[in-house]
Amino acid sequence: MVFAIGASLTRHNIVAAPIPAGKIIIHATNDERDINKHYPADYPILGDAKPVLRQFIEAVKDLLGNKKRAENGAVPVEIKKGKEEWMAEWMPKLTSNEKPITPYRVMWEFMNGFDRKEVIVTHDAGSPRNQLVPFYQAPTPRSYIGWGKSHALGTGLGLIMGAKLAAPQKFCVNFMGDAAFGMTGLDFETAVRCNIPTLTIVLNNNFMAAETHSMETSHERYGTMNILGNYADLARSLGGWSERVEDPSQILPALQRARRVTEEGKAALLEFITSREISYSRMRD
Repeated sequence: MVFAIGASLTRHNIVAAPIPAGKIIIHATNDERDINKHYPADYPILGDAKPVLRQFIEAVKDLLGNKKRAENGAVPVEIKKGKEEWMAEWMPKLTSNEKPITPYRVMWEFMNGFDRKEVIVTHDAGSPRNQLVPFYQAPTPRSYIGWGKSHALGTGLGLIMGAKLAAPQKFCVNFMGDAAFGMTGLDFETAVRCNIPTLTIVLNNNFMAAETHSMETSHERYGTMNILGNYADLARSLGGWSERVEDPSQILPALQRARRVTEEGKAALLEFITSREISYSRMRD
C-alpha cells in the first residue's frame, strides 16, 4: 500500500523510484487536479492534510478496538536494524575529512551542531535536496520546509525569508548549490536590504554534479556543467556577512559564527567549497 498526502503523486516527490505494480494507492490532496495526474489512485481523498490524517487515526483506532500494538514487536526491531545498517553505510561520508569538503559533512555538522527545535531549514532543488532529505530529522512541525519537485532552482531563498518573518526567533537556514545561487543569488540582497537575518549556505563545487549523466553530451560539446563564482565575495558586495570555508575542521565554527551574525540582525552567507558528489541515498535505484 502507498499512502500519500500532498500534491501530484510522482516518482520524484513521493518515492525515489517508480511505485511497484500491484500497490493500493491512497492519495489525499486539497486540489482535485492532482488526482490521477501521474498514478491512478485506488482511493482518492480531497481534503486538507490535518483533518484527513486525524480521521485516519480515528479509523485505525476503531479498527484496532481494544487491541494494542506491541511496543517491542518485530516491526520496530526490523526498522531499528535497517536504520543502523543504513547509517553505518553513510557515516564515512557524513564524517569525512576529505578535501574538497563532502557536502554530507557540512550537513552532518549542521544537524548535530544546534538544537533543531530552534531551527527552520529548507533546501533548494537539485543536489542539496537529495543530500539533506534522507538525513535531516525535523523535531517539531514547521521546523523543516520540504517541497519535493514542485518548484524551480532558487525557491529556497524566498521560502527561508518568509520563514524568518513568520518566526523571527528561529535560526532560519537555506541550503543551495552553486547553480541555484548563480541563477537567483541576487535575492540575497533582498534579505540584506529588508533586514531579514537568514543564513544561506552555498555548496560550491563549480559544477552541476547532479546532471553528470543527463548532460554528458552537452557538457562535452559546450562545457554546460561548468560554473564559476566566488559567492562569499558577492554576498559581501551586497552588504551581507559571509565567509568561504575550505577546511572540514572549520565547518562548525563557521556555522556558529554565522548564527551569531544572524542573531545580531544581519543576513549571512557561508560558501563551502565541496566535492562533486553524486551519490544519494535512495529507497531504490
